[in-house]
Amino acid sequence: MSDIIHLLPDSVANQIAAGEVIQRPASVIKELVENAVDAGATSIQIILKDAGRTLIQVIDNGCGMSATDARLAFERHSTSKIRQAEDLFSLRTMGFRGEALASIAAIAQVELRTRRAQDEVGTCLRIAASQCESQEVISAPVGSNFSIKNIFFNVPARRKFLKSNQVELSNIINEFERMALVNTEVEFTLIHNDNELHRLPAGSLRQRIVLLFGKSLNQQLLPIEAQTSIVTLTGYVGKPEAARKRGALQYLFVNGRYMRHAGFHKAVMKAYEELIPQNEQPNYFLYFDVAPDTIDVNIHPTKTEIKFENEQAIWPIVLAAVKEALGKFCAAPSIDFDMEDAPDIPAYTPGAHLAPPSKGFNPLYNPFQPTRSTTKRPDYDWPKLYDGFTSSRNDMPTCDNTDSALEKTTLPVTNFDNSTHNCGCEEYIQSSLNIETKTAQAPSLYMQFKGRYIVTPSKNGLLLVDQHRAHTRVLYEQYIQRRAEQSSIPSQQILYPQLIQLSPSRVALFAEVEPALSQLGFDFSDMGGGTYSVCGVPAGIEGIDINNLVEQMFLAAESNDHSVADDLFSCVALRLAQEAAIPIGQVLTPAEMEQLIGDLFALTTPNYTPDGKPVFTLFTTDEICKRM
Repeated sequence: MSDIIHLLPDSVANQIAAGEVIQRPASVIKELVENAVDAGATSIQIILKDAGRTLIQVIDNGCGMSATDARLAFERHSTSKIRQAEDLFSLRTMGFRGEALASIAAIAQVELRTRRAQDEVGTCLRIAASQCESQEVISAPVGSNFSIKNIFFNVPARRKFLKSNQVELSNIINEFERMALVNTEVEFTLIHNDNELHRLPAGSLRQRIVLLFGKSLNQQLLPIEAQTSIVTLTGYVGKPEAARKRGALQYLFVNGRYMRHAGFHKAVMKAYEELIPQNEQPNYFLYFDVAPDTIDVNIHPTKTEIKFENEQAIWPIVLAAVKEALGKFCAAPSIDFDMEDAPDIPAYTPGAHLAPPSKGFNPLYNPFQPTRSTTKRPDYDWPKLYDGFTSSRNDMPTCDNTDSALEKTTLPVTNFDNSTHNCGCEEYIQSSLNIETKTAQAPSLYMQFKGRYIVTPSKNGLLLVDQHRAHTRVLYEQYIQRRAEQSSIPSQQILYPQLIQLSPSRVALFAEVEPALSQLGFDFSDMGGGTYSVCGVPAGIEGIDINNLVEQMFLAAESNDHSVADDLFSCVALRLAQEAAIPIGQVLTPAEMEQLIGDLFALTTPNYTPDGKPVFTLFTTDEICKRM
C-alpha cells in the first residue's frame, strides 16, 4: 500500500494561513501598519480604493529592506523579530509570527517598493497568488511602499462574503483608530477614494483622542495614572454623563498592543456602578504596561486575545484606579475664604456684630433660628366646614345587592365580554386595577396597564399590546409607504438650528446617507470642517434630542450590511420610528388607544416590529379559565 501523507505546496499552505490572518481588508492594513511601526516609521500613509477591495496602499518612512530581505519577507515564518523560542517571552514588537506577508501575497496581487538609507537604489517586487512575477532595481525613497490590489481575487468565495463598502470601510476605520491611539508619536494619514478622512500629526494621547473622535470629547476625559510593581496603568476614562447606550469608545492596550479582555472590562463597569444606568456603557482608553514575560500574546494570529499571569492581582488595581479618577471628578472642592485684607463689609467681617448696627442691617438676625409668629391666626368656624359632608356620605351607594343600591348607581363599567355591570363598588374596582377614568359617559373597550401596555378584549380572549412597539411598527410602515410613493416626509423647520460635529469617517458616510435623510424629512446644512447644522426634522418628532437621534441613525447606517438605497432607508427609518414612537409611561386616552390599535391591525404584518420584537400577545379564554 502506497504512502498517503504528503506535504502541502507552499501556495496551499499560505492560503490556509490566510484564512486566519487575513479575514478582510482591515486585517491587511493592520498587518502592514504594524510592520511599518516595527520598522521605526514616524509617518504612515494609507490609501484605499473601494474600501480596500481594489487597492490598499501603505507608505512608510521606516528603515526599508534590502533586495534579499524583500524577497525573503514573503516566505512563511520568515521574520526579523525573533530568532528562538525564548524570544516569545520578551516581545516588544507588534509582529513576530512571520505569516502576514505570506498570507497577503497568497490572496492578492502585491507590489513592494523599498529602499534602505545606506543603499543608493531600491527594489521593486511583484507577487501574485504566492508566485513571484518580477523583481527589479528602481529609484525609491527610504522606507517601504506596499500596494495590495484585488484582495481575494483567487478566492472567489471569500471575496463574495465581504460586506458592503461602507461596512468594510467602517471596519478599516476601527482598526485605524486602534493603531493611531497606541502610536501617538507617529503621523497618520488615511485617504479613501481620493478623500482625506484623517490627518493625525504626532502629539499627546489627549490630542490624538480629540482629533479622532471630536472636540466634544475633550471635556469628558478624566485622567488615570496608577503605578505598581506588577503593572503601570495610564489613560483616560469618560465622565458618567458621557456614557452611551450604543457605540461607546472602549479601548484596552497592553505594551502598545490592542487587546480584548472581558475581565478588565468588568472591572471598569464595576467602578461605574450606580453612576450610570445599567443599559449604558462608559468611554475609556486604558493602557497597561507590564513585563513582557508575564503575558502571552501568541494565542491567535490576530494577537488580540492576551493572557495575563497576574490577572487576579491586576483586576482590583484597575477597579481602584478608575474609582479614584471618578472620585476626584465627583468630589466638591473645599472653599477657604481668605479674610486678611478683606473689605469692611459687616455681613462678612468677623466681630461685626459688636459694632453699632448700620441703618437697615440687624447683626443679631439669624435666619436659621426659628421665630414665633406674633400674627394671630384667624378663627374659623370648623363645624361649618363639615356641613354637607355627612349628608354626601349618606347618599353614596352601598355594595349590597338591594334594588335601592342598584337604582342609585349610574356609572357603567365595561366588562371584557362587552356587557356592563352596575355596582356601587365601581370606584374600588377601578382604583385596584389602576384605571384612569377620563369620562363616565360611554364605556371603553381599552385599558392602559403600567403605562406601557394596552389591554383590550378579542373574540378568542384578552389582547395585550405594547404601545411603544405598536407605534414603532405603524410609523415605520408609514415611512416605507412614502418611500414607495416617491414622496418625502414633511419637514418641520427648527427655530434654533442645532449644530452636530461629525468625525472625518462619518463625513464620508454622510454623503451616502444624505438622500435617505432628506427623504425622511431632515434638512442639513454643511458648515464646513465636519460641522453640520440641523435646520429641519421630520414633522411630528419635535422635542426629541436631535444629537442623540442623529448619533443613533449613524450607528444604524454603519452597521448596515448592504449599500442598496432601500436597505439603507429602511435602517434609518427604523431608528427614526423608534425615537418618534409613543414612549413607555405616556398616559393615553381611550380615543388614542383606539386609534393606535386600529392603525396597527390595518397593517399586513402587525405581529412584529421591523427588528423582530413581538408587538402583542393573546391570552386565550381557555388560558384565563385555567388560572381561575
